[in-house]
Amino acid sequence: MSENILVDIEDLHFTYDGRPVLQGINMRIPRGKVVAIMGGSGCGKTTLLRCIGGQLRPSGGTVRLADAVVSKMSEAELYRLRRRMGMLFQFGALFTDLSVFENVAFPLREHTDLSDEMIRDLVLMKLEAVGLRGAHALMPGSLSGGMARRVALARAIALDPMLVMYDEPFTGLDPIALGVIGRLIRTLNDALGATSIMVTHDVQESLQIVDYIYFLNGGRVVAEGTPDEIRASRDPFVHQFVHAEPDGPVHFDYPAASMQADFSLGGGYAGAA
Repeated sequence: MSENILVDIEDLHFTYDGRPVLQGINMRIPRGKVVAIMGGSGCGKTTLLRCIGGQLRPSGGTVRLADAVVSKMSEAELYRLRRRMGMLFQFGALFTDLSVFENVAFPLREHTDLSDEMIRDLVLMKLEAVGLRGAHALMPGSLSGGMARRVALARAIALDPMLVMYDEPFTGLDPIALGVIGRLIRTLNDALGATSIMVTHDVQESLQIVDYIYFLNGGRVVAEGTPDEIRASRDPFVHQFVHAEPDGPVHFDYPAASMQADFSLGGGYAGAA
């Protein structure tokens, strides 16, 4: 694998209960870049993140992270590798019984033997980076959605990871908070020299901060490119997704029999008389 490539995904397959979720995914994520993975609900985006992180083992193909083949690692090896990975879960997933400070301190206490004084300094530095040092004593229930997401971001970068993964980081945020989180993702990625993979539905915000985009549909990569290439794309799927058009390759309506068939003789429904 090229030294410039941090994550190399080759012919990745994943099947759940006999249903194919990922069907031959190929991606190469360069070091130092912010890469978005987009696509409709249920197309396999979060499953792909879990395969990269080792939570799921693929049915076929390989995921290489740096020099490691993730799918072949033992639990102990994965635990050590995850020390170099950060994760921002959808809606933040803060520990509700821990303060802001202790949420950010958690990975430091779990993965290091640092002194309490060093942990305190690191936590306050990470909270300062996201503009929330003054909120260190608050409990998650006292935070707005945008604040909670920033605390989760501080926790995700607590160990200065080489890779940060974001699962729908903009979901549920107002436009101001969304813009703040977007800029933080870009700024912190560059400041840390990290690599970021972001699963998102938010096209317009993502196009402003990412370096490259992969589009998934039906468990496959159907398009990819830089933000400028995606904006100019004439691919029907990409055009429909970027411009939020109701008509296109992705249909709003679930397949059904004709109206005449459904409304005559009860339409064959189980509950029909």
